[in-house]
Amino acid sequence: MKAITYRNFGPAEDVLELIDMPDPEAGPGEVVVQVKATGINPSDVKLRGGARPGAVMQYPIVIPHSDGAGVIVSVGPDVDPSRIGERVWIWNGQWQRAFGTGAEFIALPAEQAVNLPESTSFAEGACFGIPAMTAWYSLYSDGPIVGKTILVTGGAGTVGRYACQMAALGGARVITTVSSQEKAAHSGAAEFVNYRTQNVAETVFDMTNGTGVDRIVEVDFAANQDASLALIRPGGTIASYSSASEMRPELDFYGFMFKNIHLHMLIVYQLDADARRRGEAQLREWLEQGVLNHAVVPAGELADAATAHRMVEAGEKMGTVVLEV
Repeated sequence: MKAITYRNFGPAEDVLELIDMPDPEAGPGEVVVQVKATGINPSDVKLRGGARPGAVMQYPIVIPHSDGAGVIVSVGPDVDPSRIGERVWIWNGQWQRAFGTGAEFIALPAEQAVNLPESTSFAEGACFGIPAMTAWYSLYSDGPIVGKTILVTGGAGTVGRYACQMAALGGARVITTVSSQEKAAHSGAAEFVNYRTQNVAETVFDMTNGTGVDRIVEVDFAANQDASLALIRPGGTIASYSSASEMRPELDFYGFMFKNIHLHMLIVYQLDADARRRGEAQLREWLEQGVLNHAVVPAGELADAATAHRMVEAGEKMGTVVLEV
């Protein structure tokens, strides 16, 4: 099979190679998926670049990317053979594993290949594992959100855009922050604040008649901590999946404590099985209803992986960068 690989950390153009590798075989409890599309997330490019604290190469050779979609072509012992031919999307393809979805085939545990409705393209399915599931978990890990007011920071981002849609689908009022009119339109949210030209806390207070918000889906905890603390209502939840501006922020502990706030620092790779099954079921329901809109950024084929990685690093794209396989 053809596979994108790297043997050392470094710039994409220096370390990514398209090579031939043996086709994988399904072990006990595993399936082999013929990958049709591979999604590239910020975590993938950071890992390839060695940006993680204390990063070391854990494997002699790595096939990158955790997200993808394709068709099951073989199954191992203990897996129902009727799954052969099933369209699926993939999660945690390269989480704590050497070989991810950046190849023509991948072998992985059967539960990590989730049924993909016919109405959803493979490129769209390659957006689910990290962006869509992070959005769902950020919103629903504490239960239903009907009637709640939710602030989604960075609503034009890959996670934020899904969160805006999913919050509205759950019966919540959605307010998001963006940096331009174009990004406001991309977010799909009816109510938004331009954080470059408006004071977020003051504007959201005005929009909510001074009551603030019940929950916050947070793209940068450190950068937005002051505004979040001001806006969150007592007993509310701040679910943060990143703090890129400051990885070790100083926490206003007593400020949050006296509001009885639930701070949820989450990473989608670590979802427990029950939460993941609930998220998968909800995502499937929305897909079958045709109510989710996906922002796919086509970036070519496997041979274009270095360019695709640079697109993610540049941070200017609006959507999930996807390679066809």
